[in-house]
Amino acid sequence: MSPWWRGAVVYQVYVRSFLDGDGDGVGDLAGLTAGLDAVARLGVDAVWLTPVYRSPQADHGYDVADHRDIDPLFGDLAAFDAFLAEAHERGLRVLMDLVPNHVSDQHPWFVAARAGGPERELFHIRSRPTGWRSMFGGPAWSPLPDGDWYLHLFAPEQPDLNWAHPVVRADFADTLRFWLGRGVDGFRVDVAGGLAKDPAYGEVRPGVPHPHWDRDEVHDIYRSWRHVLGDAPAVAEAWGPPERTAAFARADELGQAFAFDVLRTPWSAAALRRTVDAQLAAHRAVGALPAWVAGNHDIARVATRLGPERALALHLFLLALPGAFYLYAGDELGLPDADVPPERWQDPQSLRSGGQLPNRDGARVPLPWTSGPGAGFTTGTPWLPVPATWPEYARERQETDPASAWSVLHRALAARRWLWTSEDLSWEDARPGVLVGRRGDALVALNTSSRPWRLPPGTAVVARSGAGADPTIVTPAECAWLTDGPVRFAA
Repeated sequence: MSPWWRGAVVYQVYVRSFLDGDGDGVGDLAGLTAGLDAVARLGVDAVWLTPVYRSPQADHGYDVADHRDIDPLFGDLAAFDAFLAEAHERGLRVLMDLVPNHVSDQHPWFVAARAGGPERELFHIRSRPTGWRSMFGGPAWSPLPDGDWYLHLFAPEQPDLNWAHPVVRADFADTLRFWLGRGVDGFRVDVAGGLAKDPAYGEVRPGVPHPHWDRDEVHDIYRSWRHVLGDAPAVAEAWGPPERTAAFARADELGQAFAFDVLRTPWSAAALRRTVDAQLAAHRAVGALPAWVAGNHDIARVATRLGPERALALHLFLLALPGAFYLYAGDELGLPDADVPPERWQDPQSLRSGGQLPNRDGARVPLPWTSGPGAGFTTGTPWLPVPATWPEYARERQETDPASAWSVLHRALAARRWLWTSEDLSWEDARPGVLVGRRGDALVALNTSSRPWRLPPGTAVVARSGAGADPTIVTPAECAWLTDGPVRFAA
């Protein structure tokens, strides 16, 4: 029997933007617990939380000061335990967001290292910096008071850990045990490909392994984690060609890796087929299946990138593929990016680069729940401004509108459990611009062309992203699920 996570639908919650339970304008564990019924109604299998650990919030929780405690901004360990129990009561599994590449500069280890203590061995500290660059712009090295330099591939408040040191490895094994012991069901691993660094700190040069991204040694770390994880899954946030990222999904490592190539694939049947084939081939070679994704908190929302119709069609297409699917909270409402004025920016990536790097705040704006004040997210002032037009996307409205994005995905998720039972995928002949995949008796048809496409004879529609007047065709920018076998229910 396949593990639950191999084909699960996981709902990614950007906690500070989901629902505010105490009126301070920031989403929290109390709000998340209150919103669990809505998550369960949608029909997903699990919830992934962005970091809620104790943190100064220099990077919205991805700068962790204590991996085994909850930040007061979100609640406390009792609030977490209550959330976890309520999630499990509703049949929802819970994944934590693990941040192993770096810690906060307020972490006790780095406070001691800055003061010159032996904890310096737990970080990357040199007498001279190299030419490495930060992902947030500028140099990846900052000075310490005594003139030495420390590495931070992200913000200066996020010093990178030295994963060659046994203390670092042992401490993270304890962190895994801590959360698994509380009942957490798995993890998403932030910056999964960045933990291993070249001990010589060499420069980036063509033809040689990168000095700090996707080095072979990183897989030794995750093989050691598997002994702690047991049967629990972890999904790698790792970028690169499929044959490299799929390696993280090996059974003796994390078990799952995001198929990020979809995010860079043009709206084209031929291009999407190439991406899917490459990802499936790479994952099958290691006995795994991809974790498909259409959006997350680090990129513009899919409705902004593709437009609302194509975005909904892409969701149905990816949900029909073998593997898991990670759904970013708000995408089920068809939310576009919000226009956050520069004076309200919170994203350290854009602030530290002077606006040269993309601002991600537009994809992180609090979710609309109702048409009332604050869109039902908070009774206070939301941490990012909620557009005045967003009540039209409100969850309470969409749940009662059978043509809404929420309703389309709700029906599809219900059908997914019985329709897509085979892990095989083959492509049917179709005209250019139309992609038709088969898994057993079920077919998925995605029309990326500008002309309608007529359904094959003898097929019944189970779910579709559009609401065309003619039920026998798939309109442009539409995806339909079909079957030529027994029908449990149809759209």
